[in-house]
Amino acid sequence: MKSILIIGMGKLGKFLAKDFGELGNHVMAMDVNEDKVNEIMPYVTTARIGDATKESVLESIGIDNFDLCVVAICENFQSSLQTTSLLKENGAKHVLAFASTEIQEKFLLRNGADEVVFAEKQVAERTAVLYSANNMFDYVQLTPEYAIYEISTPKGWEGKTIRDKDVRSKYNLNILAIKQKGGTLTPLPGADHVFDASERLMVMCRKSDISKFID
Repeated sequence: MKSILIIGMGKLGKFLAKDFGELGNHVMAMDVNEDKVNEIMPYVTTARIGDATKESVLESIGIDNFDLCVVAICENFQSSLQTTSLLKENGAKHVLAFASTEIQEKFLLRNGADEVVFAEKQVAERTAVLYSANNMFDYVQLTPEYAIYEISTPKGWEGKTIRDKDVRSKYNLNILAIKQKGGTLTPLPGADHVFDASERLMVMCRKSDISKFID
């Protein structure tokens, strides 16, 4: 459980506030718009009307008490930049900011952001990967090179064991879990696991290696 400040209650900020709250975190939501603050209030620990580009406002809430400060002011980059800088100057432990361009990312990092996320870009990339393949059901990017994929059992693997297929050596795949029909998950299956056509595999590998198993 963490203490989290989220500044900016646009669509992104609202989703973040609700999700962080549902995960059991203490969430303070802040926005200059009273209606937006009132709307999010039932979903967070506390909410405040305030202009985060003013140092006095940030000082009054004790920035150093939060484990994470999120700047979700996506509609006004200048305000996002000012807020990010002031948060760090006032003792923020970790500042997460959102950007839509690489230039914005550079400025945010120079002005105190510890981490910058491209929300729209990441959604676009994930959607493109998922819907470009017929046998992929989920995708989580870990690094520019590696990702976790949920895929159908490859043709020709049915009735064979993990040892038979020598998965790691031949295909550069690490099988993290097997998902049976109905949703039951078996994590870290042993070498004697027999593949079934109805199963899905949760695998970690290089992006360049997954193309052999999807079409």
